Amino acid sequence: MQKKVISALLAISFLTFGFEANALPQKSETQSDSEKIQHLLNRITFGKTYSDIGLVSKMGIENYIKSQLHPQDLVVSEDLIELSKAEALQASPSQLFIKYGRPAIKAAVQNQNQNQNQNQSLKGNKAKVTEQNKKQFNKIAREANQVIYGDTALNRIARAVESPRQLEEVMTDFWFNHFNVSSDKGLDKIWIGAYEEKAIRPYVLGRFRDLLGATAHHAAMLFYLDNWQNSAPQAVEQNIQANNKKKNNKGINENYARELMELHTLGVDGGYTQKDVTELARVLTGLGTPNRGSMMGKLNRQMKNAVDRNPSMKNRFVRNYGQFVSADMLPGDSMLGSYFDERRHDFGNKVIMKVTIKGEGEKEIEQVLDLLAKHPSTAKHISYKLAQYFVCDKPPQSLVENLSQIYLKSDGNIATVLDALFHSNEFWDVKNQNAKFKSPYRFLISTLRATDTRVEDVQPAVNYLRQAGMPLYKCLTPDGYKNTQEAWLNPDNLVNRLNFVTAFSSGRLKGMQPQIKEPELIAYSIPGKLSEKTSNAIKKAPPAMQMPLLLGSPEFMKY
Repeated sequence: MQKKVISALLAISFLTFGFEANALPQKSETQSDSEKIQHLLNRITFGKTYSDIGLVSKMGIENYIKSQLHPQDLVVSEDLIELSKAEALQASPSQLFIKYGRPAIKAAVQNQNQNQNQNQSLKGNKAKVTEQNKKQFNKIAREANQVIYGDTALNRIARAVESPRQLEEVMTDFWFNHFNVSSDKGLDKIWIGAYEEKAIRPYVLGRFRDLLGATAHHAAMLFYLDNWQNSAPQAVEQNIQANNKKKNNKGINENYARELMELHTLGVDGGYTQKDVTELARVLTGLGTPNRGSMMGKLNRQMKNAVDRNPSMKNRFVRNYGQFVSADMLPGDSMLGSYFDERRHDFGNKVIMKVTIKGEGEKEIEQVLDLLAKHPSTAKHISYKLAQYFVCDKPPQSLVENLSQIYLKSDGNIATVLDALFHSNEFWDVKNQNAKFKSPYRFLISTLRATDTRVEDVQPAVNYLRQAGMPLYKCLTPDGYKNTQEAWLNPDNLVNRLNFVTAFSSGRLKGMQPQIKEPELIAYSIPGKLSEKTSNAIKKAPPAMQMPLLLGSPEFMKY
Protein backbone atom coordinates (compact mmCIF):
# COMPACT_ATOMS: atom_id res chain seq x y z
CA MET A 1 0.00 0.00 0.00
CA GLN A 2 2.79 2.45 0.93
CA LYS A 3 4.60 1.86 -2.37
CA LYS A 4 1.35 2.49 -4.29
CA VAL A 5 0.77 5.77 -2.46
CA ILE A 6 4.30 7.02 -3.02
CA SER A 7 4.25 6.00 -6.69
CA ALA A 8 1.00 7.88 -7.24
CA LEU A 9 2.28 10.95 -5.41
CA LEU A 10 5.55 10.93 -7.30
CA ALA A 11 3.73 10.75 -10.61
CA ILE A 12 1.61 13.78 -9.74
CA SER A 13 4.43 15.78 -8.15
CA PHE A 14 7.09 15.33 -10.80
CA LEU A 15 4.71 15.89 -13.68
CA THR A 16 3.16 18.94 -12.05
CA PHE A 17 6.25 20.68 -10.77
CA GLY A 18 8.63 19.75 -13.54
CA PHE A 19 11.01 21.75 -11.31
CA GLU A 20 9.71 25.00 -12.77
CA ALA A 21 8.79 28.02 -10.67
CA ASN A 22 5.27 28.60 -12.07
CA ALA A 23 4.02 25.08 -12.64
CA LEU A 24 0.59 25.35 -11.02
CA PRO A 25 -2.43 26.56 -13.01
CA GLN A 26 -2.56 30.31 -13.54
CA LYS A 27 -4.92 32.28 -11.30
CA SER A 28 -7.58 34.70 -12.45
CA GLU A 29 -7.05 38.41 -11.91
CA THR A 30 -10.13 38.80 -9.71
CA GLN A 31 -10.57 37.40 -6.23
CA SER A 32 -13.38 36.69 -3.83
CA ASP A 33 -13.23 37.58 -0.15
CA SER A 34 -12.81 33.90 0.62
CA GLU A 35 -9.75 33.67 -1.64
CA LYS A 36 -8.23 36.73 0.01
CA ILE A 37 -8.74 35.22 3.45
CA GLN A 38 -7.12 31.99 2.32
CA HIS A 39 -4.11 33.85 0.92
CA LEU A 40 -3.68 35.86 4.12
CA LEU A 41 -3.79 32.71 6.23
CA ASN A 42 -1.35 30.91 3.93
CA ARG A 43 1.26 33.59 4.56
CA ILE A 44 0.90 34.84 8.13
CA THR A 45 0.20 31.43 9.67
CA PHE A 46 1.91 28.08 9.25
CA GLY A 47 -1.06 26.81 7.31
CA LYS A 48 -4.74 27.58 7.36
CA THR A 49 -7.28 25.32 9.02
CA TYR A 50 -11.04 25.08 8.62
CA SER A 51 -11.58 26.92 11.93
CA ASP A 52 -9.17 29.70 10.89
CA ILE A 53 -11.21 30.46 7.79
CA GLY A 54 -14.35 30.82 9.86
CA LEU A 55 -12.57 32.99 12.42
CA VAL A 56 -11.24 35.47 9.84
CA SER A 57 -14.58 35.55 8.03
CA LYS A 58 -16.20 36.57 11.31
CA MET A 59 -13.51 39.05 12.43
CA GLY A 60 -12.70 40.52 9.07
CA ILE A 61 -9.28 40.68 7.44
CA GLU A 62 -8.30 44.01 9.03
CA ASN A 63 -9.11 42.94 12.58
CA TYR A 64 -7.34 39.62 12.11
CA ILE A 65 -4.17 41.32 10.90
CA LYS A 66 -4.24 43.68 13.89
CA SER A 67 -4.74 40.80 16.32
CA GLN A 68 -1.74 38.95 14.89
CA LEU A 69 0.52 42.02 14.86
CA HIS A 70 -0.39 42.73 18.51
CA PRO A 71 -1.07 39.25 19.90
CA GLN A 72 -0.90 39.95 23.63
CA ASP A 73 -4.69 39.54 23.95
CA LEU A 74 -4.74 36.16 22.20
CA VAL A 75 -5.01 33.47 24.87
CA VAL A 76 -2.43 30.69 24.77
CA SER A 77 -3.41 27.33 26.23
CA GLU A 78 -2.20 26.20 29.64
CA ASP A 79 -0.47 23.24 28.02
CA LEU A 80 1.68 25.51 25.84
CA ILE A 81 2.45 27.76 28.80
CA GLU A 82 3.56 24.71 30.79
CA LEU A 83 5.86 23.60 27.96
CA SER A 84 7.47 27.04 27.90
CA LYS A 85 8.45 26.66 31.57
CA ALA A 86 11.04 23.99 30.76
CA GLU A 87 14.44 24.57 32.34
CA ALA A 88 16.09 24.46 28.91
CA LEU A 89 14.18 27.64 28.01
CA GLN A 90 13.99 29.53 31.29
CA ALA A 91 17.38 28.99 32.95
CA SER A 92 20.16 31.45 32.23
CA PRO A 93 23.21 30.35 30.20
CA SER A 94 25.37 30.46 33.35
CA GLN A 95 22.93 28.29 35.28
CA LEU A 96 22.74 25.82 32.40
CA PHE A 97 26.52 25.67 32.20
CA ILE A 98 26.91 25.11 35.92
CA LYS A 99 24.34 22.32 35.85
CA TYR A 100 25.14 20.70 32.49
CA GLY A 101 28.65 21.88 31.57
CA ARG A 102 31.80 19.77 31.73
CA PRO A 103 32.56 20.43 35.43
CA ALA A 104 29.06 19.31 36.43
CA ILE A 105 29.28 16.13 34.36
CA LYS A 106 32.74 15.33 35.74
CA ALA A 107 31.34 15.72 39.25
CA ALA A 108 28.46 13.40 38.34
CA VAL A 109 30.90 10.76 37.07
CA GLN A 110 32.96 11.04 40.22
CA ASN A 111 29.90 10.73 42.41
CA GLN A 112 28.61 7.76 40.40
CA ASN A 113 31.90 5.95 40.81
CA GLN A 114 31.98 6.65 44.53
CA ASN A 115 28.42 5.43 45.09
CA GLN A 116 28.59 2.33 42.89
CA ASN A 117 32.28 1.42 43.35
CA GLN A 118 32.43 0.87 39.60
CA ASN A 119 36.19 1.18 39.41
CA GLN A 120 37.14 -1.28 42.15
CA SER A 121 37.93 -4.00 39.62
CA LEU A 122 39.99 -1.53 37.62
CA LYS A 123 42.04 -0.32 40.56
CA GLY A 124 45.65 0.14 39.62
CA ASN A 125 44.91 0.25 35.88
CA LYS A 126 44.89 3.99 35.17
CA ALA A 127 44.26 3.62 31.43
CA LYS A 128 41.13 1.51 31.95
CA VAL A 129 39.86 3.84 34.68
CA THR A 130 40.31 6.80 32.34
CA GLU A 131 38.49 5.00 29.51
CA GLN A 132 35.64 4.00 31.82
CA ASN A 133 35.27 7.57 33.08
CA LYS A 134 35.25 8.86 29.51
CA LYS A 135 32.40 6.50 28.58
CA GLN A 136 30.43 7.57 31.63
CA PHE A 137 31.08 11.23 30.86
CA ASN A 138 29.88 10.88 27.25
CA LYS A 139 26.79 8.94 28.33
CA ILE A 140 25.72 11.54 30.92
CA ALA A 141 26.46 14.43 28.52
CA ARG A 142 24.48 12.76 25.73
CA GLU A 143 21.49 12.14 27.98
CA ALA A 144 21.53 15.75 29.25
CA ASN A 145 21.76 17.13 25.71
CA GLN A 146 18.88 14.92 24.57
CA VAL A 147 16.65 16.23 27.34
CA ILE A 148 17.49 19.86 26.54
CA TYR A 149 17.09 19.42 22.79
CA GLY A 150 13.88 17.43 23.19
CA ASP A 151 12.26 20.01 25.47
CA THR A 152 13.32 22.84 23.18
CA ALA A 153 12.13 21.13 19.98
CA LEU A 154 8.80 20.09 21.50
CA ASN A 155 8.17 23.62 22.71
CA ARG A 156 8.92 25.11 19.27
CA ILE A 157 6.86 22.65 17.24
CA ALA A 158 3.90 22.50 19.64
CA ARG A 159 3.66 26.29 19.69
CA ALA A 160 3.94 26.51 15.91
CA VAL A 161 1.11 24.01 15.51
CA GLU A 162 -1.27 25.05 18.30
CA SER A 163 -0.69 28.68 19.24
CA PRO A 164 -3.36 31.21 18.18
CA ARG A 165 -0.50 33.72 17.92
CA GLN A 166 0.48 32.34 14.54
CA LEU A 167 2.34 35.38 13.22
CA GLU A 168 4.45 35.38 16.38
CA GLU A 169 5.41 31.77 15.65
CA VAL A 170 6.12 32.51 11.99
CA MET A 171 8.35 35.42 12.99
CA THR A 172 10.15 33.30 15.59
CA ASP A 173 11.14 30.97 12.76
CA PHE A 174 12.10 33.93 10.55
CA TRP A 175 14.25 35.71 13.11
CA PHE A 176 15.92 32.56 14.42
CA ASN A 177 17.11 31.87 10.88
CA HIS A 178 18.22 35.48 10.53
CA PHE A 179 20.23 35.31 13.78
CA ASN A 180 21.08 31.64 13.41
CA VAL A 181 23.17 29.66 15.89
CA SER A 182 23.68 25.89 15.76
CA SER A 183 23.18 23.49 18.63
CA ASP A 184 25.86 21.30 17.07
CA LYS A 185 28.58 23.68 18.20
CA GLY A 186 29.91 23.05 21.69
CA LEU A 187 28.07 24.78 24.50
CA ASP A 188 25.26 25.87 22.22
CA LYS A 189 23.89 22.36 22.76
CA ILE A 190 22.74 23.44 26.20
CA TRP A 191 22.04 27.10 25.36
CA ILE A 192 19.89 26.84 22.23
CA GLY A 193 16.51 26.83 23.98
CA ALA A 194 17.37 29.72 26.27
CA TYR A 195 18.64 31.67 23.25
CA GLU A 196 15.38 31.34 21.34
CA GLU A 197 13.23 31.97 24.41
CA LYS A 198 15.08 35.01 25.80
CA ALA A 199 16.90 36.60 22.85
CA ILE A 200 14.44 35.95 19.98
CA ARG A 201 10.83 35.41 21.06
CA PRO A 202 10.28 38.56 23.16
CA TYR A 203 11.28 40.84 20.26
CA VAL A 204 9.93 39.21 17.07
CA LEU A 205 7.28 41.93 16.60
CA GLY A 206 9.06 44.73 18.45
CA ARG A 207 11.98 47.01 17.57
CA PHE A 208 14.76 45.52 15.49
CA ARG A 209 17.32 47.29 17.67
CA ASP A 210 16.10 45.41 20.75
CA LEU A 211 16.29 42.11 18.90
CA LEU A 212 19.76 42.94 17.64
CA GLY A 213 20.93 43.85 21.14
CA ALA A 214 19.50 40.71 22.76
CA THR A 215 21.18 38.39 20.26
CA ALA A 216 24.45 40.33 20.49
CA HIS A 217 24.53 39.85 24.26
CA HIS A 218 23.46 36.22 24.43
CA ALA A 219 26.07 33.63 25.30
CA ALA A 220 24.88 31.32 22.50
CA MET A 221 25.69 33.90 19.80
CA LEU A 222 28.95 34.97 21.40
CA PHE A 223 30.08 31.36 21.57
CA TYR A 224 28.78 30.35 18.13
CA LEU A 225 30.61 33.17 16.33
CA ASP A 226 33.65 33.07 18.62
CA ASN A 227 33.43 36.55 20.09
CA TRP A 228 34.10 35.09 23.53
CA GLN A 229 37.69 34.69 22.25
CA ASN A 230 37.91 38.22 20.82
CA SER A 231 40.59 40.12 22.75
CA ALA A 232 42.78 43.17 22.27
CA PRO A 233 46.35 42.17 21.33
CA GLN A 234 47.78 43.80 24.45
CA ALA A 235 45.45 41.74 26.62
CA VAL A 236 46.79 38.56 25.03
CA GLU A 237 50.36 39.62 25.72
CA GLN A 238 49.54 40.41 29.34
CA ASN A 239 47.83 37.04 29.70
CA ILE A 240 50.84 35.23 28.26
CA GLN A 241 53.16 37.04 30.65
CA ALA A 242 50.96 36.31 33.64
CA ASN A 243 50.20 32.66 32.82
CA ASN A 244 53.01 31.71 30.45
CA LYS A 245 50.43 30.44 27.92
CA LYS A 246 47.79 31.88 25.59
CA LYS A 247 44.73 30.00 26.89
CA ASN A 248 41.58 30.81 24.87
CA ASN A 249 42.14 34.50 24.15
CA LYS A 250 44.07 34.60 20.90
CA GLY A 251 43.66 38.23 19.93
CA ILE A 252 41.28 39.89 17.48
CA ASN A 253 38.60 37.53 16.18
CA GLU A 254 36.50 38.99 13.36
CA ASN A 255 33.92 36.21 12.99
CA TYR A 256 31.04 37.86 14.82
CA ALA A 257 31.87 41.35 13.56
CA ARG A 258 31.73 40.15 9.95
CA GLU A 259 28.41 38.31 10.31
CA LEU A 260 26.95 41.16 12.35
CA MET A 261 27.44 43.39 9.32
CA GLU A 262 26.95 40.94 6.44
CA LEU A 263 24.05 38.86 7.75
CA HIS A 264 22.43 40.57 10.72
CA THR A 265 22.32 44.22 9.64
CA LEU A 266 23.82 45.88 6.55
CA GLY A 267 23.81 42.97 4.11
CA VAL A 268 26.59 41.79 1.84
CA ASP A 269 26.25 44.92 -0.35
CA GLY A 270 25.71 47.24 2.59
CA GLY A 271 28.61 49.57 1.87
CA TYR A 272 31.07 48.43 4.54
CA THR A 273 34.70 47.49 3.97
CA GLN A 274 37.12 44.99 5.46
CA LYS A 275 38.53 47.88 7.50
CA ASP A 276 35.05 48.42 8.99
CA VAL A 277 34.91 44.74 9.96
CA THR A 278 38.26 44.98 11.72
CA GLU A 279 37.25 48.16 13.52
CA LEU A 280 33.97 46.59 14.62
CA ALA A 281 35.86 43.56 15.93
CA ARG A 282 37.96 45.96 18.02
CA VAL A 283 34.76 47.47 19.44
CA LEU A 284 33.57 44.00 20.37
CA THR A 285 36.76 42.95 22.17
CA GLY A 286 36.01 41.84 25.71
CA LEU A 287 32.36 40.98 25.03
CA GLY A 288 31.98 37.32 25.82
CA THR A 289 30.86 34.95 28.53
CA PRO A 290 31.92 34.83 32.18
CA ASN A 291 35.27 33.16 32.73
CA ARG A 292 34.21 29.60 33.40
CA GLY A 293 37.08 28.89 35.75
CA SER A 294 36.21 31.93 37.88
CA MET A 295 32.52 31.09 37.73
CA MET A 296 33.04 27.53 38.92
CA GLY A 297 35.51 28.74 41.53
CA LYS A 298 32.92 31.11 42.93
CA LEU A 299 30.30 28.38 42.99
CA ASN A 300 32.69 25.94 44.67
CA ARG A 301 33.50 28.51 47.36
CA GLN A 302 29.79 28.99 47.98
CA MET A 303 29.33 25.23 48.23
CA LYS A 304 32.36 24.83 50.52
CA ASN A 305 31.05 27.52 52.87
CA ALA A 306 27.67 25.78 53.01
CA VAL A 307 29.30 22.40 53.70
CA ASP A 308 31.50 23.92 56.41
CA ARG A 309 28.34 25.13 58.11
CA ASN A 310 26.56 21.81 57.63
CA PRO A 311 28.85 18.82 56.78
CA SER A 312 25.84 16.56 56.09
CA MET A 313 25.17 18.54 52.90
CA LYS A 314 28.37 17.35 51.20
CA ASN A 315 26.87 14.37 49.35
CA ARG A 316 23.77 16.39 48.50
CA PHE A 317 25.89 19.00 46.76
CA VAL A 318 27.77 16.40 44.78
CA ARG A 319 24.55 14.72 43.62
CA ASN A 320 22.90 18.01 42.68
CA TYR A 321 25.80 19.99 41.31
CA GLY A 322 24.60 23.43 40.29
CA GLN A 323 21.19 23.15 41.94
CA PHE A 324 21.97 25.89 44.45
CA VAL A 325 22.98 28.58 41.97
CA SER A 326 21.35 31.98 42.35
CA ALA A 327 21.56 34.94 39.96
CA ASP A 328 23.61 37.06 42.35
CA MET A 329 26.37 34.42 42.33
CA LEU A 330 26.96 34.81 38.60
CA PRO A 331 28.85 37.65 36.90
CA GLY A 332 27.59 39.50 33.83
CA ASP A 333 24.09 39.49 32.37
CA SER A 334 22.39 36.71 34.32
CA MET A 335 19.58 36.31 31.76
CA LEU A 336 21.45 36.49 28.45
CA GLY A 337 24.79 35.22 29.71
CA SER A 338 27.12 37.88 28.31
CA TYR A 339 29.99 39.37 30.28
CA PHE A 340 32.11 42.37 29.35
CA ASP A 341 35.72 41.98 30.45
CA GLU A 342 37.33 45.40 30.17
CA ARG A 343 40.77 43.83 30.67
CA ARG A 344 40.41 42.28 27.17
CA HIS A 345 38.97 45.40 25.51
CA ASP A 346 40.75 47.63 23.02
CA PHE A 347 40.23 51.16 24.38
CA GLY A 348 41.59 52.92 21.31
CA ASN A 349 39.33 55.05 19.11
CA LYS A 350 37.73 53.35 16.09
CA VAL A 351 36.14 54.53 12.84
CA ILE A 352 33.21 52.50 11.48
CA MET A 353 31.29 53.53 8.36
CA LYS A 354 32.99 56.94 8.64
CA VAL A 355 31.71 57.40 12.22
CA THR A 356 34.29 57.82 14.99
CA ILE A 357 33.72 55.64 18.05
CA LYS A 358 35.61 56.89 21.08
CA GLY A 359 37.31 54.30 23.26
CA GLU A 360 34.87 54.20 26.18
CA GLY A 361 34.59 50.48 26.80
CA GLU A 362 31.21 48.78 26.90
CA LYS A 363 29.42 51.96 25.75
CA GLU A 364 31.06 51.53 22.35
CA ILE A 365 29.12 48.33 21.72
CA GLU A 366 25.75 49.98 22.25
CA GLN A 367 26.76 52.95 20.11
CA VAL A 368 27.72 50.67 17.22
CA LEU A 369 24.55 48.57 17.53
CA ASP A 370 22.56 51.83 17.35
CA LEU A 371 24.50 52.85 14.27
CA LEU A 372 23.95 49.53 12.50
CA ALA A 373 20.26 49.24 13.39
CA LYS A 374 19.47 52.73 12.03
CA HIS A 375 21.53 52.46 8.86
CA PRO A 376 19.67 52.67 5.50
CA SER A 377 21.46 49.52 4.31
CA THR A 378 20.05 47.62 7.26
CA ALA A 379 16.57 48.91 6.47
CA LYS A 380 16.93 47.65 2.90
CA HIS A 381 18.43 44.29 3.92
CA ILE A 382 15.71 43.53 6.46
CA SER A 383 12.96 44.75 4.15
CA TYR A 384 14.19 42.54 1.32
CA LYS A 385 14.23 39.45 3.56
CA LEU A 386 10.73 40.15 4.88
CA ALA A 387 9.39 40.73 1.37
CA GLN A 388 11.02 37.53 0.15
CA TYR A 389 9.57 35.58 3.08
CA PHE A 390 6.00 36.88 2.80
CA VAL A 391 5.54 37.86 -0.87
CA CYS A 392 7.74 36.03 -3.37
CA ASP A 393 11.24 34.65 -3.82
CA LYS A 394 12.31 37.66 -5.91
CA PRO A 395 10.38 40.60 -4.42
CA PRO A 396 9.83 43.79 -6.47
CA GLN A 397 12.31 46.56 -5.80
CA SER A 398 9.45 49.02 -5.33
CA LEU A 399 8.13 47.03 -2.36
CA VAL A 400 11.57 46.76 -0.79
CA GLU A 401 12.13 50.50 -1.11
CA ASN A 402 8.74 51.30 0.41
CA LEU A 403 9.31 48.98 3.36
CA SER A 404 12.80 50.41 3.85
CA GLN A 405 11.40 53.91 4.25
CA ILE A 406 8.80 52.70 6.73
CA TYR A 407 11.52 50.88 8.67
CA LEU A 408 13.56 54.08 8.99
CA LYS A 409 10.56 56.28 9.87
CA SER A 410 9.33 53.83 12.54
CA ASP A 411 12.79 53.38 14.10
CA GLY A 412 12.85 49.77 12.98
CA ASN A 413 9.46 48.78 14.38
CA ILE A 414 8.91 45.29 12.99
CA ALA A 415 5.13 45.23 13.45
CA THR A 416 4.81 48.56 11.62
CA VAL A 417 6.86 47.28 8.67
CA LEU A 418 4.80 44.08 8.53
CA ASP A 419 1.57 46.04 8.68
CA ALA A 420 2.66 47.99 5.60
CA LEU A 421 3.74 44.78 3.89
CA PHE A 422 0.36 43.09 4.53
CA HIS A 423 -1.43 46.09 3.03
CA SER A 424 0.80 46.40 -0.02
CA ASN A 425 -0.39 45.76 -3.56
CA GLU A 426 2.47 43.32 -4.03
CA PHE A 427 1.31 41.17 -1.11
CA TRP A 428 -2.18 40.85 -2.60
CA ASP A 429 -1.11 40.54 -6.23
CA VAL A 430 -2.63 37.29 -7.54
CA LYS A 431 0.60 36.33 -9.31
CA ASN A 432 2.31 36.10 -5.92
CA GLN A 433 -0.35 33.85 -4.38
CA ASN A 434 0.39 30.15 -3.95
CA ALA A 435 3.73 30.99 -5.56
CA LYS A 436 6.08 30.06 -2.73
CA PHE A 437 7.31 26.55 -2.07
CA LYS A 438 7.18 25.30 1.52
CA SER A 439 10.41 24.58 3.34
CA PRO A 440 10.48 21.18 5.11
CA TYR A 441 9.70 22.94 8.40
CA ARG A 442 6.66 24.77 7.02
CA PHE A 443 5.53 21.60 5.26
CA LEU A 444 5.71 19.69 8.56
CA ILE A 445 3.85 22.31 10.60
CA SER A 446 1.17 22.86 7.97
CA THR A 447 0.58 19.09 7.78
CA LEU A 448 0.09 18.90 11.54
CA ARG A 449 -2.23 21.93 11.52
CA ALA A 450 -4.28 20.63 8.61
CA THR A 451 -4.94 17.38 10.48
CA ASP A 452 -5.43 18.91 13.93
CA THR A 453 -2.53 16.86 15.27
CA ARG A 454 -1.26 17.39 18.78
CA VAL A 455 2.42 16.52 19.16
CA GLU A 456 2.90 14.22 22.13
CA ASP A 457 6.28 12.89 21.00
CA VAL A 458 8.46 15.27 19.02
CA GLN A 459 10.93 12.64 17.80
CA PRO A 460 9.12 11.73 14.54
CA ALA A 461 9.03 15.42 13.60
CA VAL A 462 12.71 15.83 14.44
CA ASN A 463 13.55 12.72 12.40
CA TYR A 464 11.67 14.00 9.35
CA LEU A 465 13.37 17.41 9.45
CA ARG A 466 16.77 15.75 9.69
CA GLN A 467 16.03 13.48 6.72
CA ALA A 468 14.70 16.46 4.74
CA GLY A 469 17.97 18.34 5.20
CA MET A 470 16.57 20.91 7.62
CA PRO A 471 17.40 19.57 11.11
CA LEU A 472 15.86 21.80 13.76
CA TYR A 473 18.39 24.16 15.41
CA LYS A 474 21.25 22.50 13.54
CA CYS A 475 22.02 24.71 10.54
CA LEU A 476 25.81 24.91 10.75
CA THR A 477 26.25 28.06 8.66
CA PRO A 478 25.38 31.45 10.20
CA ASP A 479 23.11 32.47 7.30
CA GLY A 480 20.42 30.00 8.44
CA TYR A 481 18.02 28.02 6.26
CA LYS A 482 16.68 29.45 3.01
CA ASN A 483 12.95 29.92 2.34
CA THR A 484 12.99 29.84 -1.45
CA GLN A 485 11.79 27.23 -3.91
CA GLU A 486 15.27 26.92 -5.38
CA ALA A 487 16.57 25.69 -2.02
CA TRP A 488 13.98 22.97 -1.43
CA LEU A 489 12.39 21.79 -4.69
CA ASN A 490 14.41 18.73 -5.66
CA PRO A 491 13.74 14.98 -6.11
CA ASP A 492 15.17 13.91 -2.73
CA ASN A 493 13.06 16.44 -0.86
CA LEU A 494 9.88 15.37 -2.63
CA VAL A 495 10.55 11.72 -1.80
CA ASN A 496 11.18 12.57 1.86
CA ARG A 497 7.89 14.47 2.04
CA LEU A 498 5.94 11.67 0.45
CA ASN A 499 7.47 9.07 2.76
CA PHE A 500 6.56 11.23 5.73
CA VAL A 501 2.92 11.88 4.82
CA THR A 502 2.43 8.21 3.94
CA ALA A 503 3.69 7.05 7.35
CA PHE A 504 1.87 9.88 9.11
CA SER A 505 -1.46 9.22 7.40
CA SER A 506 -1.33 5.54 8.30
CA GLY A 507 -0.89 6.38 12.00
CA ARG A 508 2.56 4.79 12.20
CA LEU A 509 4.28 7.81 13.78
CA LYS A 510 4.19 7.43 17.55
CA GLY A 511 3.06 10.52 19.40
CA MET A 512 1.75 12.29 16.26
CA GLN A 513 -1.70 10.92 15.52
CA PRO A 514 -3.87 12.96 13.10
CA GLN A 515 -7.31 13.85 14.49
CA ILE A 516 -8.74 14.93 11.15
CA LYS A 517 -8.54 12.29 8.44
CA GLU A 518 -11.49 13.14 6.22
CA PRO A 519 -10.23 14.38 2.82
CA GLU A 520 -13.06 16.90 2.51
CA LEU A 521 -11.94 18.59 5.77
CA ILE A 522 -8.23 18.43 5.01
CA ALA A 523 -8.99 20.00 1.63
CA TYR A 524 -9.82 23.26 3.41
CA SER A 525 -6.13 23.51 4.30
CA ILE A 526 -4.90 23.19 0.71
CA PRO A 527 -3.34 26.59 -0.10
CA GLY A 528 -4.79 26.70 -3.63
CA LYS A 529 -7.40 24.94 -5.73
CA LEU A 530 -6.65 21.35 -6.62
CA SER A 531 -5.75 20.77 -10.23
CA GLU A 532 -7.89 18.43 -12.28
CA LYS A 533 -5.07 15.90 -12.34
CA THR A 534 -4.77 15.86 -8.53
CA SER A 535 -8.54 15.80 -8.01
CA ASN A 536 -9.00 12.85 -10.34
CA ALA A 537 -6.16 10.92 -8.68
CA ILE A 538 -7.72 11.40 -5.25
CA LYS A 539 -11.24 10.47 -6.40
CA LYS A 540 -10.01 7.25 -7.96
CA ALA A 541 -7.82 6.28 -5.00
CA PRO A 542 -8.93 3.91 -2.21
CA PRO A 543 -10.00 5.71 1.01
CA ALA A 544 -6.72 4.87 2.78
CA MET A 545 -4.75 6.62 0.02
CA GLN A 546 -6.79 9.81 -0.19
CA MET A 547 -5.30 11.56 2.85
CA PRO A 548 -1.63 11.06 1.85
CA LEU A 549 -2.49 12.03 -1.73
CA LEU A 550 -3.87 15.34 -0.48
CA LEU A 551 -0.98 16.07 1.89
CA GLY A 552 1.58 15.02 -0.69
CA SER A 553 -0.01 16.89 -3.57
CA PRO A 554 1.87 19.65 -5.38
CA GLU A 555 -0.86 22.10 -4.32
CA PHE A 556 -0.23 21.43 -0.62
CA MET A 557 3.49 22.05 -1.05
CA LYS A 558 2.81 25.61 -2.22
CA TYR A 559 1.53 28.53 -0.19
